[in-house]
Amino acid sequence: MDWQDEGTILSCRPHGESAAILEVFCKTHGRHFGVVRGGASRKMAASLQIGNQLCVVWRARLEDHLGSFTVEPLENRALLMGQALTLAGLNAICAMVRLCLAERQAQPNLWQATMILLKMLENAPDWPVKYLRWEANLLEEIGFGLDLTRCVVTGSRENLRFISPKTGRAVSPEGAGAWVDRLLPLPNCLLGQGPAMADELLQGLQVTGFFLEKAIQSHGTLTTLPEARNRLIALLSRREEDA
Repeated sequence: MDWQDEGTILSCRPHGESAAILEVFCKTHGRHFGVVRGGASRKMAASLQIGNQLCVVWRARLEDHLGSFTVEPLENRALLMGQALTLAGLNAICAMVRLCLAERQAQPNLWQATMILLKMLENAPDWPVKYLRWEANLLEEIGFGLDLTRCVVTGSRENLRFISPKTGRAVSPEGAGAWVDRLLPLPNCLLGQGPAMADELLQGLQVTGFFLEKAIQSHGTLTTLPEARNRLIALLSRREEDA
């Protein structure tokens, strides 16, 4: 069996004396592993860094085998590693994809959104806000999407200020009533409204983090989110303090 696809490297680890096991997020084949012969060599090291874009050909005798990759570099994202914040963003994206997506299941919408976000890391100063919305998109793709279109209690589309931690649906102050202290805040940047202040961005990441953690716990996998995401939030918090 064989197929060809385009993908982004999520992880790479040595395998045996000279090979490497590559984990790639592919456009039409989802999150996929394969062995790269000679992948541990110095010659291939630069091409097999996380975030790099590849053309991959996967081959195996049977569909459920690990199989092997032959790779051709398409885009090198080494520039992202020159700054602590963009490197943290890259690591967080790859870690969240690895954690939340099942193997070998196509996610074309999320793949496209991820490619756009990776491009923004290179040249868009407001990429942290796009990362927040990417996490909301990730929740949607894994079946835990937030419904922020109207108040779950009153049906109103105006003045949405909270989110129910049980349902992930928006709530207005009028609908919150005596339950207001048990609700999560809903920052405007999570609604896609206006420029995001630093404190709003961090608030939004607390909200998406709450539901992402809830999602992975429901699947019986890990109980906490990746350390790479924690490092990104720590750097964003430090940037706010220094501003």
